[in-house]
Amino acid sequence: MNITIDTSALIAVIGNEVSKRKIIEITTGSALCAPMSVHWEIGNAFSAMFKRKKLEIEQSQKALIAYRGIPIKFIDVPLEQTLEISHALNIYAYDAYLIQCAQQTSTSLLTLDGGLKVAAKKLGVHLLEVT
Repeated sequence: MNITIDTSALIAVIGNEVSKRKIIEITTGSALCAPMSVHWEIGNAFSAMFKRKKLEIEQSQKALIAYRGIPIKFIDVPLEQTLEISHALNIYAYDAYLIQCAQQTSTSLLTLDGGLKVAAKKLGVHLLEVT
């Protein structure tokens, strides 16, 4: 099975969050893909944690080593189509990139983001649930 993976799921894995085990279980044996934006979203998530004093640079460096070990095929998604999705659903472009990636690659979407789940369902994207 092929899966589009979201930043929230990746952060949960590389940050050793509670859902890590279930995410690994769901994705084992699958090919992972993501829009190229996910790479920068990881950096943005870490910078937000720095600002809130929830992460130290050393922890982020260890997490990046783990991140680099995850085989992800990065997909170039068309900006025009993602903006149409963003406008139609009134969502951020970053969420639209993920929806477009899942549609473009005909994959299920794995995310922990509730708002993204709602938006993806509206466009018929199959979701993988982490319970």
